[in-house]
Amino acid sequence: MAASQTTSVLVADDHPLLLKGLSDIVAAERDFKVVSTALDGSTALTLIREQRPDIAVLDLAMPELGGLELLKALAHEAPSVRVVILTAVISDKQVIEAIASGVWGIMLKESAPEALVHCLRGVAQGRKQLPDELVERAFSRQASSAHRGRSLNDMLTTRERELVALVCEGQSNNEIAEALGLSAGTVRIHLHNIYTKLNIRNRTALTALVLNEQIP
Repeated sequence: MAASQTTSVLVADDHPLLLKGLSDIVAAERDFKVVSTALDGSTALTLIREQRPDIAVLDLAMPELGGLELLKALAHEAPSVRVVILTAVISDKQVIEAIASGVWGIMLKESAPEALVHCLRGVAQGRKQLPDELVERAFSRQASSAHRGRSLNDMLTTRERELVALVCEGQSNNEIAEALGLSAGTVRIHLHNIYTKLNIRNRTALTALVLNEQIP
């Protein structure tokens, strides 16, 4: 999805006035083309299957199928379609589920129109647009519930804490393996064990936890 190309977008929202406003905002930009709009999730899914837009902007709460249900379906049926969830409110659980299902962006409806355009441009260029505050809050609350007040230092071994520090520096599994004198397979096993202990699924969640607690 090169930045110089026109990016095709589908927009779905069950409020007609909002749907018109959203599609007009996107269509006004030369680098985007609104190929379809939908007032419910079932119609949106049919159109996405037929047209395979580059980006689908989906309201979280719609009749028949909501944005989260659509996201999960598209992760299997049309993984090339990059989904941006649009919502007035979103729970911690929904944030975590959306990230685990491969969402590319989360936009609050209270945001300014230019924020939507900025989000879509970032997604078109291959950058995830996930509000740091939403993500960190969701994962830190989940962790607090999961380990009931135990610190992350208490839950992880010395080797696991070393590995976590390198993950948070953005190092790949191969780079971590080289730094710690391990095989890439052993690093994957350690990561799996860490995720299981902390009741999380990925590096994004792990980094959010470390930012919240500051593992030394």
